[in-house]
Amino acid sequence: MAHYKAADSKREQFRRYLEKSGVLDTLTKVLVALYEEPEKPNSALDFLKHHLGASAPENPEIEALRLEAAEMKEKYEAVLEENKKLKSKLAQYEPPQEEKRGE
Repeated sequence: MAHYKAADSKREQFRRYLEKSGVLDTLTKVLVALYEEPEKPNSALDFLKHHLGASAPENPEIEALRLEAAEMKEKYEAVLEENKKLKSKLAQYEPPQEEKRGE
């Protein structure tokens, strides 16, 4: 029983060490990023390596640019959808291509 408590105590010390050094937080963030990735990468390990290797503190400007890029992507998708709807609407008012050639 004493051996079990010693191992448990060592585990708890190691867990606290990982928590204090920020390892648990960083790992959690990378795993959440992988979970939220819309298209899962072929190699989850490569994804983790890439994101852990680049885990230096981020410049606020980089984060702002990432947010701006995400917003622009959303706007782009909305404009594409609107364009599709407008083309469909316009097609209702245009004569078919065959009639145009005959004129």
